[in-house]
Amino acid sequence: MYLYGRSSTKENAIVCRTVSIGSQVYSSDSSAIRILQVSWHPYSDTHVGILSSDSVFRLFDLSSAVVQPEQEYYLQPVEPGRSRNAASICPVDFSFGGDHLWDRFSVFVLFSDGSVYILCPVVPFGSVYKWESILEIYSDAHTFGLKSAKSAAVNNSNMAISWLETTFPEVAQEATDRENLSTIKAHSHALFDASLALQGPLRKVCHGGEDEDLAVRGAECEGRAVSFLYNLVSKDSILVTAWSGGQLQIDALADEIQPVWITGSAPRLRVDSFDHIRGIAMICESIPAEHSIVKLDQPLDNTVWLGHPPPLLRLAIVDLALPRKTEGSSLITMFADPLMPERIYSLHEGGVDSIVLHFLPFTSQINGKDENIKTPSVHPVLSTCQGETSSSSPSPLSGFASLSDSFGYSWVVVVTSTQECVVLEMKTWNLLLPIQIDKEKPIDMEQQKEKDTPDIISKELLSGPKSVLAPQASPNLRSISADSIEGRSALHQYFKLFHENYVEYAHKVYFELKHHGPQLKRIIDDQHARLDEAQQKILRVEAKQPMLDERIDRAVQRHNSLEQRLQRLRRLPGAHKKPLSRAEREFKSELDQFTGVELDALRSSIDTLRARLKRYTKSSKDNVMTQRRKIPGRNHAQDAQISQLKSSLEKLSLLNSESTKKVELVESAIKTMESSKNKTILS
Repeated sequence: MYLYGRSSTKENAIVCRTVSIGSQVYSSDSSAIRILQVSWHPYSDTHVGILSSDSVFRLFDLSSAVVQPEQEYYLQPVEPGRSRNAASICPVDFSFGGDHLWDRFSVFVLFSDGSVYILCPVVPFGSVYKWESILEIYSDAHTFGLKSAKSAAVNNSNMAISWLETTFPEVAQEATDRENLSTIKAHSHALFDASLALQGPLRKVCHGGEDEDLAVRGAECEGRAVSFLYNLVSKDSILVTAWSGGQLQIDALADEIQPVWITGSAPRLRVDSFDHIRGIAMICESIPAEHSIVKLDQPLDNTVWLGHPPPLLRLAIVDLALPRKTEGSSLITMFADPLMPERIYSLHEGGVDSIVLHFLPFTSQINGKDENIKTPSVHPVLSTCQGETSSSSPSPLSGFASLSDSFGYSWVVVVTSTQECVVLEMKTWNLLLPIQIDKEKPIDMEQQKEKDTPDIISKELLSGPKSVLAPQASPNLRSISADSIEGRSALHQYFKLFHENYVEYAHKVYFELKHHGPQLKRIIDDQHARLDEAQQKILRVEAKQPMLDERIDRAVQRHNSLEQRLQRLRRLPGAHKKPLSRAEREFKSELDQFTGVELDALRSSIDTLRARLKRYTKSSKDNVMTQRRKIPGRNHAQDAQISQLKSSLEKLSLLNSESTKKVELVESAIKTMESSKNKTILS
């Protein structure tokens, strides 16, 4: 959108001209390509980078071609057909590097599984850089690359030097020709027989025995990666990854980034009629190499200019404690404070939080501070929730911007979904209380004036009166008398300058002090009230101190009694039982299986046999009585059958008694095992 120069006015409304970037790629109706992230390049006013869902990073030059990209990088993090999951090939976010060595030529790409890859070098055609920065990395390649004892380092540094000399031809010129250079412009260039390597995934410096997956994502991180932020703080390159579960993974680069190319993979070039490069496109693949374990104390020759991706030093994992969502994941966006780079703002559905980093590994080492790792502090800046008991869901924020003014203050501008703009001044590091947005409560103008009144004298008055230049006078000024015309004129000039500066400054100071008098009185009264409240709390604590001492004594006595009881339990016979042998463990497993399955089946079989025995005995008795009534006298055949039945009954009863004994034996073994388990638990 062109806000100036190409706008018109119609019915009190400004109509601006708008153009669609990459309309042939993104705006097609049949195209399923989605734009994931858009960002201006920090070293060019006309270049914008776009990451899309087809795993392609494109760089557009809006001053020359809006429809066609200037540079295209087709990202291929894994070899075709060897992807472990779909999340490892789905990009999510990207970020340009900062003003530090090769970081200024780097693009960091985040994928959905949390892996981070680096493209280096990526330079917009015509972008402007500081001459000292280019000379620093050029001398670094000569010092540490060409003089290395390893052939891989020499080869990589030679390619980097060749790229620098062609992209920035001034570095290869004589020293006399480049003395007055302050900035340098990048020329269009690409290696004809090599494409950029997709360096990564970046892995953290692991200790022995750690899981390989945890080297990429933290153990406490949940869900998928949703956003990424690169932040340069002095000498530390900070990488922050936001996860959908509400966690922020904060890492620092433990080594410097180096450019890496893959030879044999030629890029596709677009040239004009003068054979000048106007566009490039290349496939960026990751190098299929084993990731060695990186140690911070290893020699410099083992890591520099060898083409290895820089390892990560895990600083912290911050949990924002966002409410759980069942319908989807949380969307978190991060911004860096332009004035205080140690502070990071996170924008989410619940509001805005401030994360302040208190430990920076390389910056603290350079400053001579031997500090331990301190966890970051998290402070809520703005909350859209009206309270913890609010049943309504918070209204999402529509926009966020972090600004800084010329007086050294940092400002935060937030736009709500109800078309309201909130402007906050961020002065201190400790943001203790969140600012609530109450849409129903009316605003009191007197309270608003009290809040708007500054609590300190302005910086203009603290800096003192302006320096006054003495008026030009003749050398024989001391010989002139005050009553003469020249003397009166000189005195008049001095008095005029004194009045314009010092007297007016004194009036301003008087007015400022008089203006701040009521405010200071309110601050003093508030401090006195807080002091009285603190004294009352101290008195209440002193009154409760004897009761607390008594409770502590009872707790100590209870602890001693529990300790003595524990010692007695440890002296029980079952507390020092020997471990079971192999045969005993096998028998125990058989008993467990018998208890779970076979015992119930045996009991049901015994009950069934008992029921069948009762029915058979009753039916046999009825048949005998019936036959005795029908046939008088005694039949020897029936007597034989009866004796056979009696023997069968005796066998069944014997089998029943044996089964009952087995069941009792099994039950006793189970009870013994349970009692031994309980004793073991008590011990």
